[in-house]
Amino acid sequence: MENTVAQKLAALEKLQNIDSKIDEIKKIRGDLPEEVQDLEDEIAGYETRIQKIKNEIDQLDDNIKSHKAGIKESDKLVEKYEAQQMDVRNNREYDAITKEMELQDLEKQILNKKIKETKEIIDGKKGLVEETKVKLAEREKDLTNKKGELDNIVAETELEEKKLTQDRDKAMSNIEDRLVNSYVKIRKNAKNGLAVVHVQRGACGGCFNMVPPQRQADIKEKKKIIVCEHCGRIFSDVELVIEVEKPKRAGRKKAASKTTKAKAK
Repeated sequence: MENTVAQKLAALEKLQNIDSKIDEIKKIRGDLPEEVQDLEDEIAGYETRIQKIKNEIDQLDDNIKSHKAGIKESDKLVEKYEAQQMDVRNNREYDAITKEMELQDLEKQILNKKIKETKEIIDGKKGLVEETKVKLAEREKDLTNKKGELDNIVAETELEEKKLTQDRDKAMSNIEDRLVNSYVKIRKNAKNGLAVVHVQRGACGGCFNMVPPQRQADIKEKKKIIVCEHCGRIFSDVELVIEVEKPKRAGRKKAASKTTKAKAK
């Protein structure tokens, strides 16, 4: 049997009450979950940066090894050319070998310069790694503190939140998907998290815009689901305004004035 509109509104209001209680628990945590997440992301960024720099240092070390291998190769060639100089037959051959030896000496100078420059770059990157490690240690300390604060708060509210979450799932199962989707969408766009409200003192309980009397009458009847024309929130009921009669102030008793007649002289 399909639920009546009144039953649907009651179910939506129950869901709203549960969500509002969950919101209050989350408010107690404040910005701690976001702060913890930000610190975890920052730490991951530092770790990635350190690993990237270490990979660059490894590549630079490989370059130095390559340069040193080139120097050794040049030394071998110089030894070979020196041996060949002993067997030259004319000045032209001697000059050609001498030129090759000079080229190898120049190549060694270039490679040694590259090794020196590369070592300076490596020293700079190692310094950057140490600086990043210091920042990383600071952030890890901050994360430990923030996590401790958050864990304490979660421990205090965990059981209550777990029960509310179970109640929420149960409440949602009693509401048709179309209404649940509308409720979730409205709640997502509402700053205060209210998707289902009462009309209070003639105004919407969410955006506080006035609700016309005829519309209030329709809401009271609960024959159809009515939403606020200003904010789109669902009206579940109209709160009765009970006028408290102010006690009447006791009227001041006028004192009877006695007129004293002057005695005739």
